[in-house]
Parts: sequence; structure tokens; C-alpha cells
Amino acid sequence: MWDATCAWPDLLTGALEAARRAFGPPAAQPGKPQRAVVAFGLGPAAAACDATAALVADQLAVPFVVCRDSVVPALVGPDCLVVAVSCGDTPETVAAAHQSLERGARVVGIGNDAELAGLGARSDMPWCEVGAAGPTGRTAFGLATVSLLGALSAEGLLPDWTDDVSAAADFVVRRRDAFSAGIAAELARGIGRTIPLVYGATGIGAVAARWWKSCVNLNAKSPAFAAELPALTYDELAGWGQGGDVTRQTMTLVFLRHSGETPPVSALFDAVRSATEEVMADVLEVRADGDNDLARLLDLALLGELVSLELAAREGVDPGPAPAIEDVAAVRR
Repeated sequence: MWDATCAWPDLLTGALEAARRAFGPPAAQPGKPQRAVVAFGLGPAAAACDATAALVADQLAVPFVVCRDSVVPALVGPDCLVVAVSCGDTPETVAAAHQSLERGARVVGIGNDAELAGLGARSDMPWCEVGAAGPTGRTAFGLATVSLLGALSAEGLLPDWTDDVSAAADFVVRRRDAFSAGIAAELARGIGRTIPLVYGATGIGAVAARWWKSCVNLNAKSPAFAAELPALTYDELAGWGQGGDVTRQTMTLVFLRHSGETPPVSALFDAVRSATEEVMADVLEVRADGDNDLARLLDLALLGELVSLELAAREGVDPGPAPAIEDVAAVRR
């Protein structure tokens, strides 16, 4: 899992090239008007969908809807683009893709799900393979995000993302060396056996916070929680007013910051720190750099993966198999 995690930054530009082979080059304008983009995914695939939604919020002229089950919204039809993303075995996404095809929607697929790939082969659904089968397929979050951006560009819904992807890939490759040389291990020591509570601001920070939570759950087999600013300041923040004797022993707050955040967001982080630092075992802060939001998001995502692997190593936990997930797989079907 460590090798697969450290390898994906080198594969980012290749993922964009693969998306172009599967979906076509960036289009100057939409080939067919679309009233919405509906993306289906679970686990790392859902994280990629969320990431894309956050990255294109100021560029996409139609709604971007992310669905985490097999229920296909009523709006899906011939005038919708459906993106089915599956980094693993997700029957719900396969079912949603099948239903969307039956409704006449334009459907494209991304991932490493053999059943979804088979659906693509039996239909006119373009398919872009991303990542490998098995537990290491969970590390395809960044690659799936880039592939999704490529799919939207090919549909004429977004401009060409080549420059942003290239810059982000170069940046994250450089950062990987620092993370693996000690930064990830230091953060894991800071968290120790406490439960990490990860906060990020709406947009890429919130996506990264949920990704950190997922990585700790899947790799370290440990509980973790995530929330986003400013929403948490309207409810969750009030919950830390009681039980400080317990939370000081059990919880570590992790702030995910980045160089693109606005002054009001920075002030809000400071206010949340002041309101919580006395009831937490520790408050740790991570700050991502990068010249664009994609670079900042992938910077935070990579560090979260490596921290979760360091947490697993500290406890002698094999990060690959996830027995609890496998035990309920039959029920999901």
C-alpha cells in the first residue's frame, strides 16, 4: 500500500492521457447540450466525484450532482451526462450506470471495477481504466479525479486541464519526498492512539478532510471523523462544550489549511482553534501549498494517505485487507 500510494503522483499525467484516449480530446464546445452532470461513486470513487465538483464549481455552467447509491435521480435522461466511477467492487454504481443507460443518458465510466468495465464493453459506454484491482485500487483517488476532469473536458463542459494537471503532478512529486522522509510519521506520532477529527474549509479542504477520514478508517482500521467550515460552526462546535475530560484523552483535531484560502476562512480557523484547543488532546495543523487548487488538494490527499499508513504501521496493522468491508459485501449486493 505504501508503494502504491507513493507511485500515484507519477501517474497523474498518464491518467489524463488515458482519459483522452477513452473519451476524446478537449472539445471547444459541448457536442450536445447537457442540463446536468450526475456522478455516481462510493468510497474513493465518491471522493473523486466530490473533488471534481469542488474543483469545477466556478467553471461548470450546469449542476454537478454526486450520488452515493444506486438510486438514479429523476432528472437523469437523454439530456444528462452520467459519470460512473468505481475504484473497487461497487454494485450500486454498476446498477446506477445500467439504469442511466436505459434512460438514454450519455454515460461514461472510470475505474477498475470489472463488472462496470463489462457493462461498458456490452454497451456504447466509453470506459477509462484507472488503478489496479484489489486494495491498492483505493489509492486511485487522484487518478480518478484527473480522469473525471478529462471526461468533462472531452464533453466540452470544461476547458483543457492539461496545464493544471501537469503543474499539480510536478508539485506533488516534489512534496512526496518530504512527506515520506518524516512529515507523515511526525503527524502520525502526534495523533498516536487518539481519534483524529479532521476539519477543512468548504471546497477542496472539506474534500481532503473526508479523504483523510476514509484513509484512517480503511488503512489504519481506526475511527476518524471529518467536518467542514463554516458549516461546523453552526452545530458541531457547540458539542465540544461538555465532556472535555473525555475528549482531552481521546481526540486530536487536525486542521487542513492551504495557500488558496481567503482571509475570512483563516480567521474562522483561528476562532475554531480558540474554541476547541482546551478540550482536545492536541490541535495539529497541515498546510498545503501549490499554484492551483488541484495541486493543493492532491498535496493534502497524499499526506493523508501516508499518515494513515504510518498509523497502521505504528499498531502493526496490515493496511490492505478491510475484513469489515468484505464481510458486508454480500449484503450490499
